[in-house]
Amino acid sequence: YLFVFIGCVCSFVSLLSLEFFFIFFVFFFFFQAEDGIRDAQESRGLGDVYKRQGINAEYGSYRHINMQQALRILARNNARAMSTSAPKKKTTQLRELFESKDLGYLMEAHNGLSAKIVQEAGFKAIWASGLSLSAQLGVRDNNEASWTQVLDVCDFMSECTDIPILLDGDTGYGNFNNARRLITKLERVDVAGVCLEDKLFPKTNSFIDGELQPLADIGEFCGKIMACKDTQVDPDFMVVARLEAFITGYGLEEAYKRADAYHRAGADAILCHSKKSNDSDIADFMGAWGDRCPVVIVPTKYPEVPVSRFEELGVGAVIWANHNMRASVHAMQQVTKEIYEKTSLATVERGEAPVNIVPVSEVFRLQNTAELKVAENKYDNKEAIAARMGPIPE
Repeated sequence: YLFVFIGCVCSFVSLLSLEFFFIFFVFFFFFQAEDGIRDAQESRGLGDVYKRQGINAEYGSYRHINMQQALRILARNNARAMSTSAPKKKTTQLRELFESKDLGYLMEAHNGLSAKIVQEAGFKAIWASGLSLSAQLGVRDNNEASWTQVLDVCDFMSECTDIPILLDGDTGYGNFNNARRLITKLERVDVAGVCLEDKLFPKTNSFIDGELQPLADIGEFCGKIMACKDTQVDPDFMVVARLEAFITGYGLEEAYKRADAYHRAGADAILCHSKKSNDSDIADFMGAWGDRCPVVIVPTKYPEVPVSRFEELGVGAVIWANHNMRASVHAMQQVTKEIYEKTSLATVERGEAPVNIVPVSEVFRLQNTAELKVAENKYDNKEAIAARMGPIPE
């Protein structure tokens, strides 16, 4: 009986052991599967968070960032956004300038250097002129410069300035699809807005036989505006519709009809263009338009009209459209002629030429060369590196 009893006990213990291991493995695989699902969901969720917060672009693939790192980055980005000392977005700056009760001003620039000069002069916004951008590339203002080439220049301009840029986007470089792709790219390089004119692609400068240039179909241009507004991510990004009706010889009725349609299609502002030597077109339009939305003007052809008159009419902003480019052309022509005729740099360097030049040190200052010196001492100096992280292994 003893052996029988011992055998029964052993059988019972064996059965309990098998049940225990069976239950253990069931629970083990269950929790492993649950962890895998949770990790996958977390990875997908973090991917969305990273993309919304710009972490993907800054740190590469989010799969290489753990949750703790992600939370730190997220907290840092949120702190930046909530900081009271953080500057306003460029898009917000441009919108506020247009919607202000005071008359705003945009100054032309055509590369990073001229953009920085505009900011240092005190202007609150930059006009990236299509004429100037094409001229500094040595091509005509007929869309001979591609939109990607224009975008590259705008990228440099935006990088070295803190004030908003409004791009002269011509006709949007094609149909609605080209225009909306332009919006996406402009937002990525922090350009604050685009101005689109209601002419046909490829465009011709408004002051070259303007009365012979056909206007875009109103419905087609409204669709282009809608596509741009639907594509933009930042709600403050501005799409300005440029009226060419006066340029092409039409009167107030056509200009107002088009402005009304463009405004209802979503345009944030109207640029009313005129080639007259007086302000009669602008006065007529402002009298009919009122304050439905901001109106922008380009007084290149009527420079004698004082800005007080524009304020009286209710104009929102004035664009000084191409004067830095024209000034640089004059300066280069004079300096180049002086050097060629004198076969010497002496008069130019002494400041005795018809046009003076700046010292090279001023160019270095505009390039922010001093910042690179500081960075080299901080990141390319072993003593400074060791002071921050401790001994550096040999």
